[in-house]
Amino acid sequence: MTAIDKKTVRSQLLAERQALLHDAEVTAEERGVVELDQTTVGRLSRMDALQNQAMQVETERRRAVELKRIDAALARLDAGDYGYCVSCGEEIQAKRLEMDPATPVCVDCAHKAD
Repeated sequence: MTAIDKKTVRSQLLAERQALLHDAEVTAEERGVVELDQTTVGRLSRMDALQNQAMQVETERRRAVELKRIDAALARLDAGDYGYCVSCGEEIQAKRLEMDPATPVCVDCAHKAD
């Protein structure tokens, strides 16, 4: 990868990271404790709130996984290893990196992992 490509990839990864952190901040209240007082919330409303909370918690878990992937890609950029499969060491196709700049493995290793 050229220096310009790395700069573009770094910008993309940092923008995605910032967007994920912003989303986490916006949805923090929805992941909080659900009030169980039936005088303020009816039973069905409380069930909806619990379901919404569970969905937000799972979304946050997935967001954390994606942040780790992005941080790992940024670390590979800093180390000069970006664009190479962490499993086999072969170069990752440019189209694959365009679609997912944080991908750590080539197509062959991804298929083997499935």
